[in-house]
Amino acid sequence: MGDTQDLPVRRTVLAGIGAAGAAAVLAGCGGGSGDSGGTGAQPPADTTDAGTGDTGSPGGGDAIKASDIPVGGGKIFDTQNIVVTQPTAGQFKAFSATCTHQGCQVSSIEGGTIHCPCHGSQYSIVDGSVKVGPAPRPLPAKDATVNGDQIMVA
Repeated sequence: MGDTQDLPVRRTVLAGIGAAGAAAVLAGCGGGSGDSGGTGAQPPADTTDAGTGDTGSPGGGDAIKASDIPVGGGKIFDTQNIVVTQPTAGQFKAFSATCTHQGCQVSSIEGGTIHCPCHGSQYSIVDGSVKVGPAPRPLPAKDATVNGDQIMVA
């Protein structure tokens, strides 16, 4: 009779182990965000004003100062979820700031590439194309119109 009393306890333990294993698999590399540590949490985007991010500047149809975008680099506008780059002097490009791999927000721009912190994808500042995977597609382009020192992104 001792064996039948142990069955519900064994089932409970096995069910708990199965649920914990499923949670670990889901947190590993899915759900739209995550970092290389597999915690499922998206690292915060760099919000400094050193050419990598700025939550205070307008975008998404509002004007952005062209003089704020470094030549050969760019700037990430977190709240508008856009990246504005200037590959060469006077040439401005705009892209979505959402990585096409798992939906994380890109966090920095260095050496002519836009970097995603979650799994290491890198994109070209010229056309948003994938330079280093695992991203499967380029960053979607946005319309950028320049008028004097103002850039309108829509």
